[in-house]
Amino acid sequence: MQQGFIAENDTDNLGYPAGGTVVGTGFTISWQRGPLGRGDDRLAPNGAFVEDVIQAAIQRIEHYNEAAFGQFSCAENTLALANLRAAIKSLEARTARREQQEVEGTHEGS
Repeated sequence: MQQGFIAENDTDNLGYPAGGTVVGTGFTISWQRGPLGRGDDRLAPNGAFVEDVIQAAIQRIEHYNEAAFGQFSCAENTLALANLRAAIKSLEARTARREQQEVEGTHEGS
């Protein structure tokens, strides 16, 4: 059963993603606001990354599969895990490509 959520996605004066929040029953996510930068100018994160939220969902479904001696393990959970892991791999590939282009941590490139 989905309970829904309220999302606010912020942009900076150039229209670039600049954080935001998502609030739902039992959770609040404050997204990373702005790029982290590169090299000596790199900043500490100030919010959540999509990859971490997906990893949190993965660990929760894995918990369902393992709890009560696997009583809640099912084909749908297995498929959901496969799709979430595929999403992580896609985002990791994007990061690797941006690192190779030397634009990771910036709003440059795509």
